[in-house]
Amino acid sequence: METLTLQQKQTLLTLARNAIGRRLGLPGREVQSERQLLNQAMACFVTLKIKGELRGCVGTLEPRHPLWQGVQRMAVAAAFEDSRFAPLTADEWPQVKVSISLLTPSEPLLVSGETELLQRLTPGEDGLTLDFGQNHATFLPAVWESLPKPADFVLHLKRKAGLDPEFWSDKIHWFRYHAINFSEAESGSV
Repeated sequence: METLTLQQKQTLLTLARNAIGRRLGLPGREVQSERQLLNQAMACFVTLKIKGELRGCVGTLEPRHPLWQGVQRMAVAAAFEDSRFAPLTADEWPQVKVSISLLTPSEPLLVSGETELLQRLTPGEDGLTLDFGQNHATFLPAVWESLPKPADFVLHLKRKAGLDPEFWSDKIHWFRYHAINFSEAESGSV
């Protein structure tokens, strides 16, 4: 994955913030047009937090849109369509901190059991996806901040997928990916 410039990161954060603001009927900021890398299709997640607490997080694991467009779509979805939260309000908006995660393509992680899975995970670096029939879930690499032990990381991912924490099956498909993460500073910029 190519490295983004500070200006490209700022452009993406501004695009995300403007997309949400438009839905709330608020004016946006001017965006510097640096579309070279931003036109590439790339999987991304947008996370919203208020005072460090999750307020919405939506994304896609597969690249579906040019990055600039995907970030706007995921920002609006995180603000208004994350089923864990009520739609964001204009009163909350000034307190929101926007973070973006750009994902590398997922690669299958073939393991013979949970012990091997835990040994092969790299805390702080690996994002992990679980697919088992109708049960699906993913944790971005940033989740390691709150779940630093591989056993806890996997246990909570199983719960998120609707599975018992002790469940194991050789039919579970595991996928690993990495992410470039960046967010607004408290001042509202990268």
